[in-house]
Amino acid sequence: MKPAYVDQTVKIEGKSLTLTRLNKILYPEDGFTKAQVLDYYRQISPWMLPHLDNRMLTLKRYPEGTHGLFFYEKRCPAYKPAWMKTKRIKSTHGKEDITYCEVENLPGLLWIANLATLEFHTLLSTAANPKRPSSMVFDLDPGPGFGLHDCCRTALILRNFFKQFKLECFPKTSGGKGLHFYIPLNTPVTFDQTKQFAHDTAQLFAQKYPAEITANMKKSERGNRIFIDWSQNDSHKTTVCVYSLRAKEHPYVSMPLEWKEVEACARAKKDTAYQFTADKAVARVKKRGDLFKPVLTMKQTLLSRSSR
Repeated sequence: MKPAYVDQTVKIEGKSLTLTRLNKILYPEDGFTKAQVLDYYRQISPWMLPHLDNRMLTLKRYPEGTHGLFFYEKRCPAYKPAWMKTKRIKSTHGKEDITYCEVENLPGLLWIANLATLEFHTLLSTAANPKRPSSMVFDLDPGPGFGLHDCCRTALILRNFFKQFKLECFPKTSGGKGLHFYIPLNTPVTFDQTKQFAHDTAQLFAQKYPAEITANMKKSERGNRIFIDWSQNDSHKTTVCVYSLRAKEHPYVSMPLEWKEVEACARAKKDTAYQFTADKAVARVKKRGDLFKPVLTMKQTLLSRSSR
């Protein structure tokens, strides 16, 4: 017998939302319900919304929870409310334009989350300038036998490398075993430039540390190494937004780290201290603020090594 689901209509910032199946369990290991998912996004919204505003959004939806099937949805659903902001841009891989959702306020955030969107993925460009990446990003993905602490060691190598270009970098957990490494730009640059720079950097360290690092896109050929994923620097690729939940065994969050924490993580043998569940994420951001805030506005210029 199917459970009786609970729905509720609420008014938020003058907009009416019907929140559905609030008692549905989306994270079975923790009994974490849809109501708790919505409440997490409500609480984290003051810090997350600036990173969603003016961004085209891809939804990763889990209608039956983390144990069920999921799907990505790039196109903003046709049944969206009239007040939901959208941006239509030309597809780089198809003939038709894509109309993306843009989340600029709490009602929009909760409406998207109510679709059982556990993960919010954004493009690296803004809706105002879709052809210009605002950051360069590396996804450090650990192979078998490696963990977050190994990714932290790789991140420190990358940070020292980028110091010669006078580029500041900002790390965040992926919400799983990996680490995301952002270099804010917010200056005129193309995806061709950031992708080439990222590829050259990944190749450089794969050659320098062949037993530990790979830049190989073929998963079958990566082996037990840290994969520096440089390919995220593409106009059609998305990366999970900071403060987004992840559809893991527990409601982990993609969370910014301070560099002193990355250094401590690199020395650690266990990753648990650097994995943040929803409740810990909210408590942390209330205490420390948005450590990823500089990524939104910091202006840095990406130049080739030869031009330095």
